[in-house]
Amino acid sequence: MAQHRQIKLEQGWSNIQKGITKLIRILEGEPEPEFHSDEYMNIYTIIYDMCNQRSDYSQQLYDKYRKVIEDYTIQTVLPSLREKHDKDMLRDLVKRWDNHKVLVRWLSRLFHYVDRHFVLRSKIPIPTLDEVGLSCFLDLVYHEMQSTATKVVLALIHKEREGEQIDRALMKNVLDIYVENGMGTMETYEEDFESFMLEDTASYYSRKASRWIEEDSCPDYMLKVEECLKRERERVTHYLHSSTEPKVVEKIQNELLVMVAKNRLENEHSGCCALLRDDKKNDLSRRYSLYHPIPQRLGRVADLFKKHITEEGSALIKQADDATTNQLLIELHNKYMVYVTECFQNHTLFHKVGVCSCVFIFSHNNKLNGYTFL
Repeated sequence: MAQHRQIKLEQGWSNIQKGITKLIRILEGEPEPEFHSDEYMNIYTIIYDMCNQRSDYSQQLYDKYRKVIEDYTIQTVLPSLREKHDKDMLRDLVKRWDNHKVLVRWLSRLFHYVDRHFVLRSKIPIPTLDEVGLSCFLDLVYHEMQSTATKVVLALIHKEREGEQIDRALMKNVLDIYVENGMGTMETYEEDFESFMLEDTASYYSRKASRWIEEDSCPDYMLKVEECLKRERERVTHYLHSSTEPKVVEKIQNELLVMVAKNRLENEHSGCCALLRDDKKNDLSRRYSLYHPIPQRLGRVADLFKKHITEEGSALIKQADDATTNQLLIELHNKYMVYVTECFQNHTLFHKVGVCSCVFIFSHNNKLNGYTFL
């Protein structure tokens, strides 16, 4: 049986390092000939022999693999990122993360036998080469840069909310870094970005609500709320993680709908009762659709619907003569059942309110001649 050649650590590593240096120069865009398959096989064979000879250097090669990536990150990647700001920093961060994944993929292939011979056979579980390589970026780059990156991303989101165009593809690529550095969980994205974004969203729309209440009628206000929700959902589609959508929608609903419900729903001139009085079906439909996901506030809309029907019916009874009262009240019932169907999507709560309100009015009139409500 042929004996493996005996390679000293310094000698073998010197040859391996030459190949790694060439790969890094190619990655950095520096002038370098193409990395050929025979070069790959030569390095792979050296590593194979160093793991299978009498002096097994598997542990040392595993450690040097980590050290190569750490040195490249500290000496090349971090200085490049630290000198850049704002969008330029984000672009470089995306580039560096992409390059890092390529480097880890290349080196993991060269050192593949270390994974097979050393990592998988280790009695104590140790990270694979891929895990080691990716954790280097997390520990050295991500932890240093994520706070600055978050501030820049939030500033860009604010600009977009104010009508400026931003590079959405860049935003998505940056936020993918948060997700991917979670190593299979959403923890880094949620803690390092999403929590700050949601807080910023609440503050932003709280300020908007205060201003719009002073400037806009209730229907105009609701149009703005509808548009804001639409744009925030689009924002999720373009670059936020899909899990963020219900959270950001809830923040907007709270600031623009829940916190101002009394003012917007009960406004004398353009609240729910005013819209019913003026037959503003489109505005009522919009108000229903906006408050429908918020059960505790939808109930208030139903209460105002009931109040309006009851007041209108009571007024009819006082004004009408005995001969016309029943017919007028029947027409009242039919009229508001149309609202239930067209404006409130036949929601059971509003259907019940409409029927019960009319029954209440008729029962107090004492002049109903066998009319049945459905």
